[in-house]
Parts: sequence; structure tokens; C-alpha cells
Amino acid sequence: MKDLERLVYGFGDTPHGRIVVARSESGIRAVLFGADNAALAEDLAARFPDADLVPAGMGMDRAIAQVVDVMLGEAPVGELVLDLKGTAFQLAVWDALRAIQPGDTASYAEVAAAIGKPGAVRAVAAACAANPVAVIVPCHRVVRSDGSLSGYRWGVERKRALLAWETAA
Repeated sequence: MKDLERLVYGFGDTPHGRIVVARSESGIRAVLFGADNAALAEDLAARFPDADLVPAGMGMDRAIAQVVDVMLGEAPVGELVLDLKGTAFQLAVWDALRAIQPGDTASYAEVAAAIGKPGAVRAVAAACAANPVAVIVPCHRVVRSDGSLSGYRWGVERKRALLAWETAA
């Protein structure tokens, strides 16, 4: 029988809403937005159904503070150790997203071209939707080819607010 992956998690507040941060032994696996702790725990369980999810209480305070500092632009994203799991395609998309600077945007087509898959625009959108680390892998910086905002896992209004926050910073 395969051992379950252990993810320790805790909750925090950001200017953009309540979050849950989950980490494995290797690094941060999830940063999710939600309405409250119960909704966040439910989302985490749905995203990681084969994991042993362990609430950490204050044991996650440092990791949560680091994530919030990155979201606020007070620390570089490179200070966070991530433990991203996904397909090779998803990982390539997420790497490309991390190259988009705060305040900038790229279209789904531009991201597809950046990873050498110009015909994979819809697959890029699906990889953005599967992104388990909100803001840290900045899928909110991806827009339609005409520059308009489109779907965001945590709502278009939050996407608009994140982009406005980054542009003003």
C-alpha cells in the first residue's frame, strides 16, 4: 500500500482575501483563496484527495507570512520554496507564468508561444485553472488576446483587484 503524501496546512489573511497555505516536506504545494476556513479546507481536500491533510495551527505562521509578503511585493517570489506537482505541460506553463513581471500581463496565446506550443491556447487556460498556488504562480496575469479579463479560478473581480494592486505598486 502506498503511503499518503502528508500536507500540513494553515490559514491566513491577505488584502485579497482569506487563504490556506499547504506544504509538503519539500515546499509549498498550495495557496488557495476562499471565503472562510471551512471552504478553504474543503477546496484543499478536493484538490489533494490522496493526501494526509494535517492542520498545523501556528506551525504554519512563518510560511503564511512569507506567502503574504510575496503577495504584497515585500519579498521576492524566489524566497519561497515550492513543491509543484503537475504534468510536464502544466509545469512548463507555470514556469512561463512566473516569468511575467508584476504589473504586466500576457495573453494565453503568448504563454502558449513562450513554451513552444502555439496551438495549445486552451490547454494553457486549463493549466492556469489547475494552478495550485494562487498569486505565487501568477495565473491572474494571463488575459485574453484583446487584453480583456477572462475566467480566474477565484473570480474575475479578484483577478482585476490583483492586477490593479500590482499596477499601483
